Amino acid sequence: MPDPMKISFAKIPAAPGAITVVLAGEGLALSAGAAALLEPTGDLLARAAASERFEGKAGSALELVAPAGLETGRLVVLGVGKAAELKPLDWLKLGGALMGRLPAAAKEVAVVLELPEVEVSPEAVAEFALGLRLRGYAFDRYKTRQKPEEQAARPKVTLHVVDDVAAKRAWKKREGVGDGVVIARDLVNEPANVLTPTEFARRAGELSKLGVAVEVLDEKQLKKLGMGALLGVGQGSEQESRVVVMRWDGGKEGVAPLAFIGKGVVFDTGGISIKQAAGMEDMKGDMGGAACVVGLMHALASRKAKVNAVGVIGLVENMPDGNAQRPGDIVTSMSGQTIEIINTDAEGRLVLGDVLWYVKDRFKPQFMIDLATLTGAIMVALGQEHAGLFANDDALAARLTEAGLATGEKVWRMPLAPEYDKLIDSRFADMKNTGGRFGGSITAAQFLKRFVGDVPWAHLDIAGTAISSPASDINRSWASGWGVRLLDRLVAENYEG
Repeated sequence: MPDPMKISFAKIPAAPGAITVVLAGEGLALSAGAAALLEPTGDLLARAAASERFEGKAGSALELVAPAGLETGRLVVLGVGKAAELKPLDWLKLGGALMGRLPAAAKEVAVVLELPEVEVSPEAVAEFALGLRLRGYAFDRYKTRQKPEEQAARPKVTLHVVDDVAAKRAWKKREGVGDGVVIARDLVNEPANVLTPTEFARRAGELSKLGVAVEVLDEKQLKKLGMGALLGVGQGSEQESRVVVMRWDGGKEGVAPLAFIGKGVVFDTGGISIKQAAGMEDMKGDMGGAACVVGLMHALASRKAKVNAVGVIGLVENMPDGNAQRPGDIVTSMSGQTIEIINTDAEGRLVLGDVLWYVKDRFKPQFMIDLATLTGAIMVALGQEHAGLFANDDALAARLTEAGLATGEKVWRMPLAPEYDKLIDSRFADMKNTGGRFGGSITAAQFLKRFVGDVPWAHLDIAGTAISSPASDINRSWASGWGVRLLDRLVAENYEG
């Protein structure tokens, strides 16, 4: 996992770097440190701002190349808007916005992270650094030739702040979260011929270096457990299925863990109910939920979260060979409930059903949250700005909604009701794996609900947010790493201490 840049911290005043950055509030208001740094330039900034109609609005920027009187190759004035109203999410976006302004050839950048009349807290500095890190991400390991304009900037960035020691401490806590997002993005971006279920499990095993206990269940063990639904999905592939259990015991001994479950279909052809060829290459990302869980477990362990947590991912490949399951087949899940297969492309819920039951039965968690690129229907309903949230517990749903607003990884609660549930009743088995064309994301959630019992549970359908999501201030990658920051925030604000 290569770091896209080196981020360090130093005190103000700052010496000019190859690229020098200062912040400006509305009306071109500068901090004392920024004003002192720019004093040799005279009224150059005021004249340039008037020429470009730059007024310091949030996210705007004014760039001066080789400004007279300042020993720097480029001066960037980054607008922050109303400084007194900035929230952590705003600082994250500002860091990303700055990173987007840096040329690929940038080697060293000095940022004066100070505002007039407003203290920039160490936590705000850490969010700014996280924004830089996430926007600087690029998945280019398989490119053997790149044009200069295609290359990602990986500069050395020095953030000049009032209290560099406190800033370093704050960044140490946030850096692991950034690493978790990068891990999730890397996993989703990998091609399926590289990231098989076995390789995915091996990479999850690297969490053991951070003190996470990792257990990999192979097909023999899964058969013994009775995971007929999960195994049915993978039976058409030459790649064996796996379930990976990751435990972080950072809380008090004996306290029930928080449980996070991820769908890990490393490639989804649709099976016998094969998908259209157009766009099928995107189905390498049908394991975005599992990738998020691995990234989250890294984040919790790296910052030594004071909580007991378990992450469990079901890893399969859905292929249409002569051994693949067929529409009309009936499988028996680990719960003992039987499932009629109507559509082999509705496979993720089969994987999750067995894993949810396993987690409920083995760990008796405080809650279970599953993440899955589960349905195209959720994108029809919500587009790509919100993930779909389904829950049997109002308090858990409210906490997820609040964490989503704070992090920008937003969720929107969708309905669950008996009227939807009856749509998946089967004539031949206990249930069928699809409920028809209408309300597809809801009937998928109703299917999962049959495997959670009385445990507080939330299902996040991330089909629109995990892959090919709209570009943002902090992401230009096809894979967003969505959910790591959301769930880390949920844990930190509600379940630690």
